[in-house]
Amino acid sequence: MNEIKIGITGLPGSGKTYTLKRVIEMLGKDITVGGMIDEKITDGRHEIGINVCNLQTGEKVTFAKPGVESKIAVGNLGVDLSLFESISIDAIKTACETCDVIVIDEVGKVEVESQAFVDAVKDALDVDKPMILTLHKKSRNPLLQDIRRRDDVRILEVTPTNRNLLPHKIMRLMNGENI
Repeated sequence: MNEIKIGITGLPGSGKTYTLKRVIEMLGKDITVGGMIDEKITDGRHEIGINVCNLQTGEKVTFAKPGVESKIAVGNLGVDLSLFESISIDAIKTACETCDVIVIDEVGKVEVESQAFVDAVKDALDVDKPMILTLHKKSRNPLLQDIRRRDDVRILEVTPTNRNLLPHKIMRLMNGENI
C-alpha cells in the first residue's frame, strides 16, 4: 500500500466522515486501521452530542454535550477537551506504532484547541504510513494551514455530488494509482 496521506475536506455536513468510514470498510479485514473518529449524536433532528471513538478498541466518550461549562462550544454543546484527549491522543499514538493505516477525524476548530491533539497530529504526519485525515474546510488554524501546504498530503474535497465516488478514488490513490 502506498504511503500516501490524504486530507478529506468539505463543508459541514458534506460527508467527510461518511467518506472516511466507507474507505475504512473498503480497506477490508487484512489492513489494520487505527486512530480516532468523531461521531455526531442526534435525536433525529438536532445534534445532542459528539463522541470521540478509538477505532482499534471501540472505546468512546461523549466530549461535547449540552450543559458542559466550557470556553469552547459547538452550537449549544459545551466541549470537555480533557475527555476528548482521553481517547484521541492514545488512539493516534497507538495507530502510529501498530497500524497499517492512520485515521484522524477530525482536524477541526474544536479539536485544534487541544495542544496535545495538535502535537499528536504533527507527530503522526511524520510517520511513514498511509494516513487519512478529515479537515475543517475554512479554519485558519496554523495546523490546518500547515497540513494544506505539505507536499506529501493530497487534499480532496467531498461534496454531496461526489461523496459516493470519492471513497473509490481514495482507494485507487492508496493503491498507488496516479489520478
